Amino acid sequence: QVQLVESGGGLVQAGGSLRLSCAASGGSIGDNAMGWYRQAPGKQRGELVAAITSGGSTNYSDSVNGRFTISRDRAKNTLYLQMNSLKPEDTAVYYCNADVLRFGVHRNYWGQGTQVTVSS
Repeated sequence: QVQLVESGGGLVQAGGSLRLSCAASGGSIGDNAMGWYRQAPGKQRGELVAAITSGGSTNYSDSVNGRFTISRDRAKNTLYLQMNSLKPEDTAVYYCNADVLRFGVHRNYWGQGTQVTVSS
């Protein structure tokens, strides 16, 4: 079956950096649309922080624009989120979301989430 497995989260001081990875197995991410969402403590998952389209265009929420960079490596079947200049308000569980091709069919999948905690 298809799985998206995130990694790279952790505890970091304000101003630090982390790189999140989302590795797909059981299918191909190819040039499909993908994104990173986050769920802050006490809030529902919903904020789209970064997205990459099938054409390779990237979009960011105002809160992370200029600090975060989304990218993908087709050969490694992996999506990344480079997070720089982290702030305490970036503390959240981060989820990747992707359209994955398996046996000629595209379906949308979510990863299990990875915790990012930024201390002040």
